[in-house]
Formats: sequence, C-alpha cells, structure tokens
Amino acid sequence: MFNLDKLEFNYIKEFLLKFTYTFEGAKLVSDLTPTSNSLEVQSLLMETSEAIKAMNINGNFPISEISDFSLWLKMLKSASPLSIKALLDLCSILKISRNLTEYYKNVSANDSFEYLKPYFEGLYSNKDVENKISSKIISEDLIADDASNKLFSIRKSKKNLESEVKNKLNSFIHSSTYSKYIMDPVVTIRSGRFVIPVKEEYKSMVKGFIHDTSSSGSTVYIEPMAVFEINNKINDLSIEENKEIERIFQELSNLLIPLVTNIESDIVLIGKLDFISAKAKLAIEMNATMPILSDEINLIKARHPLISKDKVVPVNIYVGKDFTTLVITGPNTGGKTVSLKTVGLLCLMAQSGLFIPANENSKVKVFDNIFADIGDSQSIEESLSTFSSHMTNIVNIVDKVTSKSLVLVDELGSGTDPLEGANLAIALLEYFYNKKAITVATTHYHEIKNYCITHDGFENASQEFDIEKLEPTYKLLIGIPGKSNAFAISKRLGLPQDILNRANSLMNKPDVDIETLMKEIYDDRIEIENLKKEEEKNLNQIALLRKSLETQVSDKLANEEKKIEKAKKEAREILLDAKEEANKIIRELSNIDNSDLKKANKLRDKLNENLKETETQSGVDLSVLLKLNNQETSKPNNKNTVHISNSASKHVSSEINLLGENVDTAVNTLDKYLDNCSMAHLKQVRVIHGKGTGKLREGIHNYLKTSKYVKNFRIAGFGEGDFGVTIVELK
Repeated sequence: MFNLDKLEFNYIKEFLLKFTYTFEGAKLVSDLTPTSNSLEVQSLLMETSEAIKAMNINGNFPISEISDFSLWLKMLKSASPLSIKALLDLCSILKISRNLTEYYKNVSANDSFEYLKPYFEGLYSNKDVENKISSKIISEDLIADDASNKLFSIRKSKKNLESEVKNKLNSFIHSSTYSKYIMDPVVTIRSGRFVIPVKEEYKSMVKGFIHDTSSSGSTVYIEPMAVFEINNKINDLSIEENKEIERIFQELSNLLIPLVTNIESDIVLIGKLDFISAKAKLAIEMNATMPILSDEINLIKARHPLISKDKVVPVNIYVGKDFTTLVITGPNTGGKTVSLKTVGLLCLMAQSGLFIPANENSKVKVFDNIFADIGDSQSIEESLSTFSSHMTNIVNIVDKVTSKSLVLVDELGSGTDPLEGANLAIALLEYFYNKKAITVATTHYHEIKNYCITHDGFENASQEFDIEKLEPTYKLLIGIPGKSNAFAISKRLGLPQDILNRANSLMNKPDVDIETLMKEIYDDRIEIENLKKEEEKNLNQIALLRKSLETQVSDKLANEEKKIEKAKKEAREILLDAKEEANKIIRELSNIDNSDLKKANKLRDKLNENLKETETQSGVDLSVLLKLNNQETSKPNNKNTVHISNSASKHVSSEINLLGENVDTAVNTLDKYLDNCSMAHLKQVRVIHGKGTGKLREGIHNYLKTSKYVKNFRIAGFGEGDFGVTIVELK
C-alpha cells in the first residue's frame, strides 16, 4: 500500500509524461507504481542509469511520435488494405527500430549496457519494406507518380488532357466574342470538372452545363460544350487513377501483413525505451542522482521535486540506522510537512526506478508499504472531526504496518485534548517502533520531544527559525527539539514585557530548561563542525603544499642525477681515449731504455685506476684529469710532445679533442691545429671526434680530403680508439 496521492506522486508522473513521445511510453507512465521488490528496483534504476550514459555518448534516443496504432494492426490481421496514413505510420515503426538499432551499435561499441541490451537487440527492422513504402508514398496526401507504371501512364494522360481543356477555355474567355460575358478571366473547377465564371445575366449566351452559382448569385460556373468530352475523359482517368492507388495500397499492405507480429513487438519495445528515456531526461532535468539501496534512509541535500529550484531549501534527513523514529518539531509554516513529504516522495520515486533530487551516495530503503497521514482530510459528509479523520487513517496504518514499512504522520495526536493527544501519540510511536517500522512524524507536543530525549531508537529534529527576521529558514536540524518561539516572536512584534514575563512564569521550567540546553548543545556542535571544516581545509592546503615541494625536490634531484651521469660519461670517454693514447705511446717507446718504458707503463696504470674510479664514484672530479694531463704534457722527455721555437714558443700535442663541437667550429679549430703541427714537423696526429651520430666525423673527413697539410687519413684501428678517432698522416 502506497499513499501516492497524499505524497503527490501523480505530479511526478505528469512531469515524466512530458518527456515521452509514444502512446505506449505514455501508457507506461500512466501505469507507473512503485515496487517493493528490491531486485526489481535495482534493475529499474540501472535502466535509468544506462540510458543517461547512452545519452552522454550519443545524444537522445532516436524516437519520434507514435500514436495508438492498434486499429492499423487489426486491419493488417484481417488483410484489409491500409490507408496512406496507416502505411506511413507502420513504416515509421520500422524506421525508428532501424535507427534505434544503429544508435545502440554506436553506444555499445566501447561500453556495456546490460540492462538496455534486451530492448535494443529485440527490435526488428526491414529496410527493404521500409524503402518500398517510403519511395511510393511521398506524404499523407500524395502518392508518387512512379509508384507503378500504370499510375505513371494515367497521370501523364490526365495532365495532357487537363492542359488541353485549360488551353481551350483560356481561348474562350479571352476571345472577343465571349470576353464580355466573363466575370473573371480564370479557369476553375467545380464538381471535378473544368468550368468558367460567367456573369449571371449572360448565362444564356454561353452554351454548356451550369455546375454552380456564387453565393451572391451574380456568377454562374458553366462547362462549355466544347470541353464536355475532354472533361469526361479526365473524369474517367481519375476513376482509373483511384483504382490503381487502391491496388498500390493493397500491394504495400501485403508487404506488412507477414510482419504484423514483429511490428507489434517493436511498438512495445520502442514504448519501453521511450519510457526509460523519459526517466533519464527527468533525472537530468532535476539534477537527480541514483540512490543507494540500503536498510536506512540517508538523504543528502534532498530537494522536494515539486518546489521551484530557486526556492527549495535542500535538507539532510537520516533515519533507520542509529534510530528508527524521527520526530520533527518547530513552528507552523516552517517546513515540517515539506520535510515529511520529501522523505516519502523520494522513496516512492526510487522504488519506481526514478533518480531522486539529492546528492550522490544518498540512501533509501525499499519498503513494502509507505503510509502517510498528512493534511486535514476532514469529511463533512461523514461528519468526522479532524481528530476522527486522522485517527481513522492511523487505525488503518496500525492494522497493516510491518518491519518493512515507512510511516509518515503529520501532527500526530493533534485535534484533541493536548495531554491525551500527546500520550496517545507516544503510545503510537512506541507501537511503530516495536514493529520495527521506520517512522517520521511531526508534532508540537513537548511531551513527545522529552520522550525522544530519554528513549533509545527515538530522535528529535526541528525546522530552524530565524528570530531576527521572524521567518523560517526551512533547514532541518536533526538532534535537537524545536521550539515554538512564541515568546520571542511575540516580543519582536511588540507584546508588552510584563505579559511575556507572566507567561514565562507559568511555563514548566524543567521542560524549558531541557529545550534551552539542547539548543545550546546544538549550537556548540555547529561551532565545532565549523572549526573542524576549517581545520580540514588547512590540512588539505598543507598536504597540497607538501606534495608540491616534494615534486620540486624530486625534479631537482632528477636533473642533478642527469648532469652527474652526463659528466661521468664524458669523463669515461676522455679516460678511454687517454688510455688508448697511452697504449700507443708505449708501443712507440718499445725501443727506448727500460727506465722510460717503466714510466710509460705507470702512466697507463694510473689511467686505468682513474677509469675504475669514474665507474664507482657518485660524482666526477675533472680537476684530477686536468692535473694529470698537465703533469704528463710538461715533461721534456715525453715523446708525445715536440718543442719548437718561432715567434711564439708552442707545445703542440699529437692529438686534438673535438668532442661536443659542431662541424663548423671543429673544422676551424682543426685547421689551426694542423697549421701548428706542420710548423712543428709532426708526421702523424690523432683527431678525437667521438662516435655519436657520425655527423662530426663526416664533416672532419670532408675537410681532411681538401686540406693542404694532409697526406692521408684513416679510422683508428682496434685499441686506437676505433670509430671515435681518425689517424691523420701529415705531409
């Protein structure tokens, strides 16, 4: 049992109906009722979810208007020829089915649609039949000339005759003999025959048949005898044309007769997809979300869907976890009833497969019954008082309530003696609690508020009221009982203080103190929550700053490591080249005395040690290499250096390192170097250019081919530097 009317579910269905296109889809909306089957609810919600996902991928479902075609289907089943409109309507079913099938292929290419798949894949389409109908029927009142060869021939002959009769009549009305008898020089049609308008006083001057008279009587429409036979032929052709069109209709109807079952199935499936599409569009319109099915109600920033978006105040409502009975108090017109209806209506929507206007992660429970006693349903005819009317509804709820029920009661126990009403309300709330039903009720009785404070499973809530502005804020405050604020409001409105003091002295102080205490507790809680939010905000900012600093440090370390690695690589190449040169020197010095040979071997050993160090150490100290180079090249007995004297004394090395230079710079440097080598009478030198991409080596070789200093050159052999070195023989 669902109290749909009291919770205004019918208005939701009216909104939903606006998004449907088909008769079948509209019927599904009209028949829509909530289900208490949790699996079915989940399935209905997933259909809505997948429809939204499909629309985000490929736009709205390609569904156009479809009326009630049951009459057309009955005619098909009886093999009766369909009208032009019926043929077009049923052809549109095949076209929509084809378009929906193509739509589904597009959206399902990269995603899964488990719940919508059976509807789309169950559709039947027949492009051949669709084309035959659409090619022969242009519109609801026009058949194509080439719908058949016979129709084409008939219409061609008819047009020729019509042209002939028009020409004759035009000659007639413009002739000098008859023009003065004519009312208007135009050819027109009356009773399917071509006629001319003749002035009434001259009708006897024109031989022919009168087919019509103007409303004023001043004009008669005469078919002259000269065109009588031609008009007859045109009429005969019109009869043949209609017969041929009827034959074409029967022919096209015969194409659809074998498909009648498929078309009936298509109409049902298209209607279902239209209905699901409407649910998705309603969700988008309401900015609604898919609720989580749970054993509790927890609505986050829930909005009553029938209140304007710019006026509705979102509320947080939760019940069913720590407590199953929520009692809402507060002043009249403060929003208590709206909160009550919001809970009920959103649960009804969810159980109907509709998304709810609330934030994501909102939870609802699937109920077998949603009972609602809201509003004054006093019946004058039955002579029932307000209390009796409410109590009749309550008795019905008591008889049927279960542990899977939601009970919504507005102003519980009102309409009778306050003391009796309050105690009766408490007894009813206890009964619903013992039945394990979830209950949300509104009241003004302070006895109920006090009861909720002292009993487990019960919780107070109130609608906030702005005393300064003397207006409700419509915010729901769970955990604190509401106050009527009668004294504060009366004071703001100007009631004398002595009256207020007397009224206050008559109040039951313990009750007043409890409400004040609860309000203070709530205010403290709000302040703590605000401080907590501020602290969380600061912690988030700190976390973001820390992450940014870690990223910067990480990037800097990575750059430093790259620089170190590059330096180590360059140092290793230098040492390798130096080692190769040392081996060469040792070979060249093989004929000198033993003491010099030992020195050369020591040089090689030292280079090997430095090479090993560069492979193991975390950094590279190039000053060691420079120092080593200076020490070795400064020795007078080093066979690798030749001392010359000219205008400026020079020490010319037998090798040059051009690593890292571009081709132009390297060639200029090499040209100066070879000039010095020529002056020093060196016969052979090593040019270190490295392997790299080979461009530097190629540029150097091109230069060496044309240099006046070069006799010959070759790539260094194994142990001499390989492809990273060129040996140059000088003239």
